[in-house]
Amino acid sequence: MNIFRLTGDLSHLAAIIILLLKIWKTRSCAGISGKSQLLFALVFTTRYLDLLTSFISLYNTTMKVIYIGCAYATVYLIYVKFKATYDGNHDTFRVEFLVVPVGGLAFLVNHDFSPLEILWTFSIYLESVAILPQLFMISKTGEAETITTHYLFFLGLYRALYLFNWIWRFYFEGFFDMIAIVAGVVQTILYCDFFYLYVTKVLKGKKLSLPA
Repeated sequence: MNIFRLTGDLSHLAAIIILLLKIWKTRSCAGISGKSQLLFALVFTTRYLDLLTSFISLYNTTMKVIYIGCAYATVYLIYVKFKATYDGNHDTFRVEFLVVPVGGLAFLVNHDFSPLEILWTFSIYLESVAILPQLFMISKTGEAETITTHYLFFLGLYRALYLFNWIWRFYFEGFFDMIAIVAGVVQTILYCDFFYLYVTKVLKGKKLSLPA
């Protein structure tokens, strides 16, 4: 495992922990898109079905279980435990416009036309756009809490680091996965504007705000 893969995984884990702690400590999921979290839960569920069929390493299995468990824990906190604080009026992105096209694309463009491979490909495509409901929600409310921006920053950093991971693997292992790379590039591009605002505002102690 190279340093970019490891730091990418740790950044991803940090994002998830930041979000869970934010919700639990404030007893509120205000400003968090439940739809994005549902999409991420779907991403991890369809990607890690191989937990039932193969074992790669203890690290690999542990991280997969943590990602799935945390994803559903987040969904539970938003839609059950702290449902009264969920801002459904602003979380209005039409997720079917993401899930249906991504599902169709996974059937058409994949490495192998088998159930597990199609579901894995679906998860890769879906992850690249799963953050859109959250970004849409921020654009509708016009601002985001600082802790929410930290979550988004580490989530975007995870994808950026994984791009370097793919470059590393190509040069040193001869491994090249066009599906994962293209999806990673798309996801990183979606974060570019946010990264700029994060560096120019949040890191300087200002609240991230957008034109509504």
